[in-house]
Amino acid sequence: MCRASSFLLYRRVSSAWGRTLPFLSNGNRSPYGSVRHPPIRHIRSSSLSWDSQRGVKTDVDSSEFKKWHNGGGWIHSSAKVEPTVVVEIGAVVHSGSVLGANVHLGSGAIVGPDVGIGQATKIGYNASLCNCSIGDHCIIHNGVSVGQDGFGFDVVEGRMLKKPQLLHARIGNHVEIGANSCIDRGSWRDTIIGDHSKIDNLVQIGHNVVIGRCCMLCGQVGIAGSVTLEDYVTLGGRVAVRDHVSIVSKVRLAANSCVTKSINEPGDYGGFPAVPIREWRKQIAKIRQITKMPQSPK
Repeated sequence: MCRASSFLLYRRVSSAWGRTLPFLSNGNRSPYGSVRHPPIRHIRSSSLSWDSQRGVKTDVDSSEFKKWHNGGGWIHSSAKVEPTVVVEIGAVVHSGSVLGANVHLGSGAIVGPDVGIGQATKIGYNASLCNCSIGDHCIIHNGVSVGQDGFGFDVVEGRMLKKPQLLHARIGNHVEIGANSCIDRGSWRDTIIGDHSKIDNLVQIGHNVVIGRCCMLCGQVGIAGSVTLEDYVTLGGRVAVRDHVSIVSKVRLAANSCVTKSINEPGDYGGFPAVPIREWRKQIAKIRQITKMPQSPK
């Protein structure tokens, strides 16, 4: 594409998306420079949204949303929001949600219907919260998704049929969830993250998982559905845990380990499949010895 064509395309896109806003609604300059948003006149009186519980599309009357005085975001008239809450421009709070004192919603954050957020919790840019509750003093970083459907399907007569995912995700107090991590809601029991647990970036937590207090999950950990982690469990980077297993309290797993069966004794583990750390180190040493043995001539 030539430079003239690129310029014309830019002019068309910029005019379609409305005027440039170099300042946020609170009077401060945006750290990202100009902020573009659709002009208000383009918002229709009603729009369609997906109701994942019933599997149908429902009407949402946008006239029931009002601009929040502290930050410039939008809240539904039925939402219960404390006056000290900050809802930044571009953030939306849907019907029936409850936001405690001093909650801060970053731009682009979406709080779905009937979500509860405890006091002094901070929600980052473009986070998505639905079918869940968040405790007090939590930090939810940019791009986190909590409460979406879990990954469950049945094969019936050669077709893949979705299993119902109708329960919730419950996040405790003082929990921190890193950027772009995902926590699915439950199908037969709620997905639970215990108080003071810390979750790194890019972590996947499947439906029905229960994580205890003060657990630490490092980057790219993947936990399959219906896993139970008791208190003070630490998972190193890229640890994988298969579905329907349990890990007792005070277990630490080395990076890149894979848990294929329940761990019933506290301690350090590593390898694929995960075994006690001393046994894993012996396995690695034995493999090195074998690879260093002289090859017999053919």
